Amino acid sequence: MKLDILAFGAHPDDVEISCTGTIIKHIEAAYKVGIIDLTGGELGTRGSKELRLKEAEKAAKKMGISVRENLNMRDGFFKNDEAHQLKIIQKIRQYQPDIILTNTPFDRHNDHGRAAQLVKEAAFLSGLIKIETTFNDQKQKPWCPKAVYHYIQDYYLDPSFVVDISPYFQKKIEVLKCYGSQFYNPNSTEPETSISKKDFFNIIESKARLLGRYISVEYAEGFIANRLIGINDIVELL
Repeated sequence: MKLDILAFGAHPDDVEISCTGTIIKHIEAAYKVGIIDLTGGELGTRGSKELRLKEAEKAAKKMGISVRENLNMRDGFFKNDEAHQLKIIQKIRQYQPDIILTNTPFDRHNDHGRAAQLVKEAAFLSGLIKIETTFNDQKQKPWCPKAVYHYIQDYYLDPSFVVDISPYFQKKIEVLKCYGSQFYNPNSTEPETSISKKDFFNIIESKARLLGRYISVEYAEGFIANRLIGINDIVELL
């Protein structure tokens, strides 16, 4: 299955928190989108790996993505080394995405920045013919995506561009609520975290409104590019 967009996240819910609106928007425009989580988020304060994987599948169905996988890397301890790069190269070559979305380059959680660099480097290496990988015992062909974009997470970083998600913001919140173990639950007896507080969805909304304000729309999501972005028609800019 060839994908148009492949989103990577260090943990289940990274992608949903940061760029669900963009994903849903492109799916409704008939693009094929997939998500690959690097870890099961097993070091998270709330929930468990098994529960988070179930929540991730529930969120995937609500978004309507074409495929979701988990690479079962070690939460908190995966490395940007050859072994981990090869796992990602294999997936990039398998799904041949035109666009890759991945974690923010710098953030509160150590895994986010490390995942960003890991995926970025693997995306480049995926295009090198002398790096060999296999899938189902078949040698894979090199694949070079057109671009790698980093979604913005906890820390505010200046985006290279923003995507209008105004019609899709409420559905984004519905998708986030699939992660019942991670977000606000008045009946939970687990320790409170920075994202389980009652006002967390208000923070998500405030960030989206702030980015939307810059392009005169209600809600937007921001991305950081690793290269100059070309456009065909300046009249169509928001």
